[in-house]
Amino acid sequence: MKIAFDIDDTLIVPSIATTDNGGRDTPNYETIAIYKWFQAQGHEMILWSGSGMDWAQTWGEKLGLGPFTVQKKEAEIVCQTYGRGCKDRECINHDYDIDIAFDDCDVDLAKVNVKVKRINNGISRAEWNKNKK
Repeated sequence: MKIAFDIDDTLIVPSIATTDNGGRDTPNYETIAIYKWFQAQGHEMILWSGSGMDWAQTWGEKLGLGPFTVQKKEAEIVCQTYGRGCKDRECINHDYDIDIAFDDCDVDLAKVNVKVKRINNGISRAEWNKNKK
C-alpha cells in the first residue's frame, strides 16, 4: 500500500504550538510511531506538505524517516485497470493512487483519510506559516 503523511502539525509540532522547546519545531513522536509501524510492514511511504516538496524532504531527513518518496500534496486518481494511461472518461475503475493519508486537516487525498489531532489547536499557525524556513 501507499501511505502518505503530511509534515506540519502531523509529523512535527510547530514551535508556535509548544512553550518549552526553545522556539524549535518538535517531532510528533506518537504520529512518527504510526509512520514507522507502516514502514516496518513494507508499505511505500510518502511525505508531502502544503509548504512544498523541499520542506517535506528536509523534515523527512531530519526525522530519519527514510526510505520515503516526496511528492506534491494533491490527490491523484488512477485507473485500477489500465493505470495512468487510461483515457476513457466513462471508465468506472478509477480510484485514488494513495491508499491512506494522514493529515491534521480534513482532506480528500486518498482512499482512506485519517485526521491527526493537532497539539494546542487553539493557537493560530498563521504567523508561523508565513515565517517558517
